[in-house]
Amino acid sequence: MGIFDVFRKKPQAAERPLFYDIVCPYCFSKFSPDEVVFRATHHREDDEDYALSEDEPLNKYRERFGLDTVYDMEAILYPQDVPEEHRIYTDHVVTGLNDRYGMITRRRLCPHCHNELPVTAGKVPSNIISIIGASQVGKSVYMTSLIHTLQNTTAENFDAACMPLNAEISRKFRTLYEEPLFERGDLLASTQKERMQEPFIFQFVFKDESKPPLTLVFFDVAGEGMVDQDYLGLQGQHIKNSSGLLFMVDPLQIRSIREKIHINMGDKPGEFVSQYDEPRDVVLTMFGDFIAYEDKGKTDIPTAVVLTKSDMLHSLKDEDGEYIKSNSNIFNNVVHRKNFNIDEFQNIDGEIRRFIEKVDRPFKGTMDVYFKNTAYFAVSALGSNPVDQKLQGVVSPIRVDEPFIWLLYQLNYIEGRETH
Repeated sequence: MGIFDVFRKKPQAAERPLFYDIVCPYCFSKFSPDEVVFRATHHREDDEDYALSEDEPLNKYRERFGLDTVYDMEAILYPQDVPEEHRIYTDHVVTGLNDRYGMITRRRLCPHCHNELPVTAGKVPSNIISIIGASQVGKSVYMTSLIHTLQNTTAENFDAACMPLNAEISRKFRTLYEEPLFERGDLLASTQKERMQEPFIFQFVFKDESKPPLTLVFFDVAGEGMVDQDYLGLQGQHIKNSSGLLFMVDPLQIRSIREKIHINMGDKPGEFVSQYDEPRDVVLTMFGDFIAYEDKGKTDIPTAVVLTKSDMLHSLKDEDGEYIKSNSNIFNNVVHRKNFNIDEFQNIDGEIRRFIEKVDRPFKGTMDVYFKNTAYFAVSALGSNPVDQKLQGVVSPIRVDEPFIWLLYQLNYIEGRETH
């Protein structure tokens, strides 16, 4: 290929439509931009259509996440009740209403849960990325390490900024996740099934205005729910309407190497075995929930299979490379800048595919049957194995943003580069 890098472009997307369907980043309902509703900017006691009242859809949503009931909200306004000349359009999308009292509102809401939509909703694709996986695989820790890395390193490397959607999300992420982990070295408690976490919504915004922002929605479903059919039924919508999936797999979920890792790390054989769901169980549950209804029983959602806690695999490496070679790529951090480094990706993808094939062939086979577009990665959200729920030293993530950058590449946000 000569001395020049070869850039591999993703296939060109189809001609841009006038508007895009919206996926609500809160409840994951999918709808057309003309179905949105608006929140009035004022209230009147002499007009029951504009009186303060309880917003039942909003409170039903808040109740699911253990949030307080909100009373005395401004009225909901419907675009179809407002004359066409009083509707405000931006890029062919209705983005505001001039109400009967001459007051303008631009507070667009999801018609299903009545949460406020991002200003870009409908004007650009609603690309949502979800983290999924069974219990105990470290989704919360990975989410924290990933967003911290995106905000502090990755965004700059791709001429972008990663920002929370609003001040409340910023505060909650910082106080409940980022500060405990990165400043105090405390591990995060597992998400409890009865305490569903409200989505964490961030936007990855490129400085190049021709590129639409990417909405990142990390819906931290409690892991137990991923093998509970009723519970997953409630949350399957967010998986189905995602543009990309980060599927977490913990090495300790894999029966054939679980004992070996524990023995090498000094634990008793069989210890902790019962807490882990097999990776294939999660796939099979997902299949029953939505993949079975896709064309030909497969989903084409790009899915990154992410082997977590890769620092644990040090105990498996040897010269022969029965499981992991001593010079494995897994333990070397890689930084992608400007473009997706395809050579680095192919190295890690090939290595982890071979590893999974060897240690859990049924899982690998199930992924091949149900998913059209997969890639395999290994990450360490912490950089080292904690002792007694406490980190030993500074958090030093390894390759945590690589699966996300692959999804950027798959969704045509960035180009790939070959260096050989």
